[in-house]
Amino acid sequence: MALQEELEEQGVWLFRYRSTLPLILLFMGGFFFVMTKLNPNSFFLEETPCEVYYEMVCLLVSLLGLAVRIYTVGHTPENTSGRNVHGQLADSLNTTGFYSVVRHPLYVGNFLMWLGPALLTGNFWFATVFILFYWVYYERIMFAEEQFLRGKFGQTYLDWSKNVPAFIPSFKNFVKPNLTSSLKKILKKEKNGLAAVFIIFFIFEFTGELIQGKHDFNYFIMAGCVLSVIAYLVLRYLKRNTSVLDEHGR
Repeated sequence: MALQEELEEQGVWLFRYRSTLPLILLFMGGFFFVMTKLNPNSFFLEETPCEVYYEMVCLLVSLLGLAVRIYTVGHTPENTSGRNVHGQLADSLNTTGFYSVVRHPLYVGNFLMWLGPALLTGNFWFATVFILFYWVYYERIMFAEEQFLRGKFGQTYLDWSKNVPAFIPSFKNFVKPNLTSSLKKILKKEKNGLAAVFIIFFIFEFTGELIQGKHDFNYFIMAGCVLSVIAYLVLRYLKRNTSVLDEHGR
């Protein structure tokens, strides 16, 4: 098998599990987080007044990634972007909005969402390994996705991709989105993202305080976890049992 076909085959397989395989890294990150809490001297901000600020910076990194996803998904038509897991899907080629500054904005968003917990471990070796793993992992997914888009849209895709970077955004050629943002689509497609971020940070926060025998919890993270989980459950019910979140063409 030629290298090109092999990379595409790997990318297609990884695409199907792109939301589950990184959980392995999350569990690894949890292990390093526990090690940092057990050995405070291993991280220069541990048990200092700046620790809580560092925690909030990590949370903001993850929320920034979620914001990228929300902006991207909110401005796209039906059957082009989102959390489809069964295979590549593109009824049309997105070239405006965030797709005018980077070819894979959803993966940029995913990267930032996962980078927050990786940094929260306080182990920068692990954070470095995470970045390298993410690049190798998603490079193959992006390769397979671009092969699919090139085959479906031909020269139109080539002309667009020639001026838009694959992963590192460049805002010099930003084009205003063709569609207005759809709140219903955002709530339907990205309802689990906010809850996932706050749940992960709450688990890390609770575990750290438990190990150190403290009860100095970050109440912002606790409140965010409770409210985001409630919102997720309500939106999940609405999606499954009503048509409130349905919107034609989105």
